[in-house]
Amino acid sequence: MYTIVTGAAGFIGSNLVKALNERGVRKIIAVDNLTKADKFKNLVDCEVADYIDKQEFIERLLAGHFDGDVEAILHEGACSDTMETDGRYMMENNYRYSLGLLDWCLEQEVQLLYASSAATYGGGGVFKEERQYEAPLNVYGYSKFLFDQIVRQRLAEAGGSASQVVGFRYFNVYGPRESHKGRMASVAFHHYNQFRADGKVKLFEGCDGYANGEQRRDFVAVSDVAKVNLFFLDHPEKSGIFNLGSGRAQSFNDVAVASVNGGRALAGEAALPLDELLRRGQIEYIPFPDALKGKYQSFTQADLTKLRAAGYDAEFATVEEGVKHYVEWLNARV
Repeated sequence: MYTIVTGAAGFIGSNLVKALNERGVRKIIAVDNLTKADKFKNLVDCEVADYIDKQEFIERLLAGHFDGDVEAILHEGACSDTMETDGRYMMENNYRYSLGLLDWCLEQEVQLLYASSAATYGGGGVFKEERQYEAPLNVYGYSKFLFDQIVRQRLAEAGGSASQVVGFRYFNVYGPRESHKGRMASVAFHHYNQFRADGKVKLFEGCDGYANGEQRRDFVAVSDVAKVNLFFLDHPEKSGIFNLGSGRAQSFNDVAVASVNGGRALAGEAALPLDELLRRGQIEYIPFPDALKGKYQSFTQADLTKLRAAGYDAEFATVEEGVKHYVEWLNARV
């Protein structure tokens, strides 16, 4: 039986392939669109049984080529650019594609674990997996929100008899194998490269009542994201939509300090606090972009009540821990 990973050459998808390999799973079908060919690098140190282009995969799936031969689909394939304005493309790529996989998995009784997003919550301050708190600010968030709604309907109609369907509302994920994402890569990734090139990192000035660099997000290490996915893969009796963050809001200043101090450590220099890094010009604030006003989440923090109730009890890395390890990983590959 095969495990299929869509978006397999992407950020989270490739980390899932690697995590599956590390537990001895090799019968993996990697599905992706390699129009941006550099993504192939994410799979160079991974073992897969086959690679299939996304469009060919959909055609073969609907034609019945995989019937009875798949144990689980980890569906990470999506357009994750929150600034994408082509709504037709976004809905086709994120909603229709996912809907086809959902129908097939329910019919075949195949586990489906898929990527949702904290963007479903929009600008609200409550991050619970409940309809009243969901109000996406952009078409990316809406594409994820709409599919979540369909999943809820299907699970309710099945009355608990359906095969496993799990959606993960990813918060701000960072870590290895994201360099191909360009401007959509994590803050930690950009900070590492800024510090390496210029000896300083740049943060937005304050907005929405937050002081400079004090906007807060739930930053979650991709290694923790992989662990949660594998936990549910091992518990096919558990279905639903779950927040997947650290449960801890930390400031962009925290990320900058961790990034700069990670770079300083590589040079044999001591860690310094924020005020000293500002004084030395190693952290700098820049004006908040007009294009992001009204479309920016200044605060996110995953409510992990449902995730913990489902039995996942492992601790999540802090920004200080996760960014330190990430800087070391990036530096080893320069």
